[in-house]
Amino acid sequence: MLFSLAILFLVGFSAAAIFQKIGLPRMIGMIATGIVTGPYVLDLLVPSLLGISSELRQIALIIILIKAGLSLNLSDLKKVGRPAVMMSFVPASFEIIGYLIFAPLLLHVTRIEAAVMGAVLSAVSPAVVVPRMVKLIEEKYGTAQSIPQMILAGASCDDIFVIVLFSTFVTMAQGESAKITDFLNIPISIVLGILAGILAGFILFFLFETAYQKNHAIRSTTKSVLILGTAFLLMALETIVKPYVALSGLLAVVAMACVLKIKSTSDVSARLSEKFGKLWIPAEVLLFVLVGAAVDIRYTLTAGVSALFMIGIALLFRAIGVFFCLLGTKLSGKEKCFCIIAYLPKATVQAAIGSVPLSLGLPCGKIVLSVAVLAILITAPLGAIGIDKSYRKLLQPEQTDSV
Repeated sequence: MLFSLAILFLVGFSAAAIFQKIGLPRMIGMIATGIVTGPYVLDLLVPSLLGISSELRQIALIIILIKAGLSLNLSDLKKVGRPAVMMSFVPASFEIIGYLIFAPLLLHVTRIEAAVMGAVLSAVSPAVVVPRMVKLIEEKYGTAQSIPQMILAGASCDDIFVIVLFSTFVTMAQGESAKITDFLNIPISIVLGILAGILAGFILFFLFETAYQKNHAIRSTTKSVLILGTAFLLMALETIVKPYVALSGLLAVVAMACVLKIKSTSDVSARLSEKFGKLWIPAEVLLFVLVGAAVDIRYTLTAGVSALFMIGIALLFRAIGVFFCLLGTKLSGKEKCFCIIAYLPKATVQAAIGSVPLSLGLPCGKIVLSVAVLAILITAPLGAIGIDKSYRKLLQPEQTDSV
C-alpha cells in the first residue's frame, strides 16, 4: 500500500508538473499516470488501494466541493435564476436524446441500451469542472455575469439527475418496469440534500460561535477537520437513507459550506477556504490518478470509429442543450461559447458507473464501457484545455472599484 501511494503521489505530481510545463492541464498528467500505473497496463497499484479507490475519489471530491461552497456567493447565484436550474438537467437530457437517436444506428444497440449508454455518458465531471470554476471565482473572471457560479451549481445537480436516470434505465434493460417514483427521486434528492446541508451548516456555526463566546476559540485547522468530518457524515447519510428516501450528499456538502460562508465573517471564511485549498493539492492527485487507474484502456481498441462519431454527435446535442438554457440571458456569444466548453468534460461519473452494465451482464455492457473510456480520454483533456486556454479570451474580468 505505501509503495503504491508513493508511486501515486511522486509520479502523479511529476507528470502533472511536466504537463503544466508544456502548457497542458496538470490533470492530464495525473490521469495518464493512473492509466499507466493501473491494473490494465503496468499494474503497480496494489488491489487493496484500488479496492478503496471510489471512497478516496469521493473524499477528494468532497474537499473541492467544500472549497466551492466557501467560494460561492448565493446572491450572485440568485441573479442567474432560471439558467442555473436548466443547466442541471437540460444539457444531459439533450445528450441522452442524441444517444437514443444515433446509437442504434451507429453502434447497433437497442433503444433501451442506447438510453443506458446515454445516462452513463451524459454526466459532466464535477472533478474537472468544479476546481476550475472555483479558480475563476477567485480570479473574478465572468463573475459579474455569475457564469462560474452557474456552471458550478449546474454541474453539481447534473450528476444527480443522470445517476437517477441511469438506475431507472438499467432496471428497464434488465426487463423490469420503471416506476414514476424513480423520477420523483430527482427533485426529492436535491431538496433534501440542500436542507440537510443547511442544517449541518447552522449546527457547525453554532458550535464555533458558542466556543468563541466562551473564550475557547477553535483554530481554523480544527474547524476544517470538523467540517470535513461533517461532510463525510452527510455523504454517509445519503447511503443510510437510500432504501427509504433519496438525498444528495454532494449537494448537502455544498449547502453546508455555503451556510458557513454566509454566517461567518469574511476573514474566517477566507481562512477556511485557504485551508481546503491546501488540502486540495494532494487530493487532486489522488482523485485524478485513481480515475485514470479505473480506466480500462483495452476497451478503447474495441470502440472503433463509430464510437468516435457517436461521442461527437452527442457532444453536439449537449452544446445545443447548453445554448438552449442560455436563451434570453444577457450573456454574449463568447460567454455562451465558454459555457458550452465548460460543460464538455467527462471523467468521474463515467469511471464510476461505466463498467456497471458489463458487471450486471447486460448485452450492451462491453460497448458502453468502451464508449465511456473513450469519452473520458477525449473529453476530459479537451474540456480542461478548453477552459484553461479560453476563459481569459471569452470571459470579462469583474471590474473592482478603485479607491
